[in-house]
Amino acid sequence: MGAFSIWHWVIVLVVVLVLFGGKGKISSLMADFGKGLKSFKKNIKDDAQSADSTQNSAIESNADSAAPAEPTAVGKDQATNS
Repeated sequence: MGAFSIWHWVIVLVVVLVLFGGKGKISSLMADFGKGLKSFKKNIKDDAQSADSTQNSAIESNADSAAPAEPTAVGKDQATNS
């Protein structure tokens, strides 16, 4: 019984919130947490979309600029000299 269980931590958290939280502090903390989480999700979504668009534009530019190479026939004498 040397370590604290989850219930000990819950009780400590409640006591700290009651002592330092005051009226309306918990709701404002939760609102700030929700805003931060919403902003985080939005930024992750924007980053994923910008990475996809960058990757797609790079693929398209490579496909437009690179023409397919024509295979060249190598004669027997050229193959032995190489």
